[in-house]
Amino acid sequence: MRVVMLASEAHPLAKTGGLGDVLAALPPALAAAGVDVTVCLPAYRGILRRLDATGTPLRLHAPVASRMEAAAVVAIPEASVPTVAIRADRYFDREALYGPPGGEYPDNAERFAFFCRAALEWLRRLEPPPDVLHLHDWQTSLAAAFLRGTAALYPELATVRTVLTVHNLAYQGRFPFDVWPLLNLDVRYFAPSWLEFYGQVNYLKAGLLFADRITTVSPRYAEEIQTPEFGEGLDGVLRTRSEHLVGILNGVDYAAWNPASDPNLAARYDASDLRGKARCKAALQAELGLPVRADLPLLAIVSRLAEQKGFDLLTATLPELLATTAVQLAILGSGDPTYETALRQIAARSPGRLALRIEFNESLAHRIEAGGDIFLMPSRFEPCGLNQLYSLRYGTVPLVHATGGLEDTVVEFDPAAGTGTGFKFAPYGTEAFVAAVRRALRLHADPAAWQRLMRNGMAQDFSWHRAARSYARLYGQLPPPEVPRLA
Repeated sequence: MRVVMLASEAHPLAKTGGLGDVLAALPPALAAAGVDVTVCLPAYRGILRRLDATGTPLRLHAPVASRMEAAAVVAIPEASVPTVAIRADRYFDREALYGPPGGEYPDNAERFAFFCRAALEWLRRLEPPPDVLHLHDWQTSLAAAFLRGTAALYPELATVRTVLTVHNLAYQGRFPFDVWPLLNLDVRYFAPSWLEFYGQVNYLKAGLLFADRITTVSPRYAEEIQTPEFGEGLDGVLRTRSEHLVGILNGVDYAAWNPASDPNLAARYDASDLRGKARCKAALQAELGLPVRADLPLLAIVSRLAEQKGFDLLTATLPELLATTAVQLAILGSGDPTYETALRQIAARSPGRLALRIEFNESLAHRIEAGGDIFLMPSRFEPCGLNQLYSLRYGTVPLVHATGGLEDTVVEFDPAAGTGTGFKFAPYGTEAFVAAVRRALRLHADPAAWQRLMRNGMAQDFSWHRAARSYARLYGQLPPPEVPRLA
């Protein structure tokens, strides 16, 4: 089985969030399961610095509107699986992947339409072509529409089957109708039953309609996005394709996220010897300027600062929580300026209680996972979530909203039976959230029960090998490609 994964990021080559983590871990796990997998990315500026100047690139041209834009396909050395990048410096040689902080590049519609076309031009030159083209999120969704909607351009790829993974339905790649000429698709595809979405062109919708199979990153999220509450306007489309939709839970790269071997930590530990975790907590408190106190529960958050992640709820409850309970709080992240400002104000009123770092810092994220006692993830919705999985392995008890992948991966602790791995709350709201925090703090005061809870979480196995086996089965069950027909 030969699979090409088309994606806009993959750690450590390019990353803005969880998508990059998935593309770092899933391809090697698939390779271990016997799948011949290659990853294809845009050649961003950070990737250009890694390229081997001695290689001979494959040169090609891809259609954009009435033009043929030049590109080169270059191999990326020392990647965990075979990895290539589409080089077109006018599109990708920039400081950021998608735009400056808090914004987007004005030509993103053209950049990623070109990326999809150029990738197909590369694929048609492969002999033999891949069995499966696996797409990820809106940035690559057009490849499915181009492959089927302009099939005459790609006769060599007629047997290639397509899978689209939706990592977060909230990000759809919606652009004004002005971009339509860039796509070289029949204008009849700009209709509500196709790519049109309230007067805009919707790139993700293209993938949802044209891909042979659709996956999401947790079973619960696959159900939720077929409802108006979580469907982001596309729930009707997803219901029509429900027989072709499946949820496969993301995994964790335990080679990178393992407190027994993590080089970022002040001390190592595992479930059989938790003494190192206490040292990690003390070191983190010192690093963040918090009083070094073992008795105070240290709450932790590593997140994009956005409403989706529950920061409307957090900013509404944290001032009273910090004022009325004996806790400390460490927050790492960046995002919406509104929440950045609100958190700075709360931190200024809570000296010695709240440590705030407005930045992206991978090493510090590891230390917060190890040093915290309770990890807060009150996401309004969460397709899968990775931090709760990291927290479980690090013995940092997750407290989550019961939605999406959080519902799938965290089990409410039962003190009587000693079972469960964390704390959950529902419905989404301040009262239920605060009640869950208080439940967690009461249990934290019982060291024996708390250690039982920690060890329960550390015993969970969310490795990528399980997810890889599910994807490999999906690839093997794909039917021959179907070509949607215009009316």
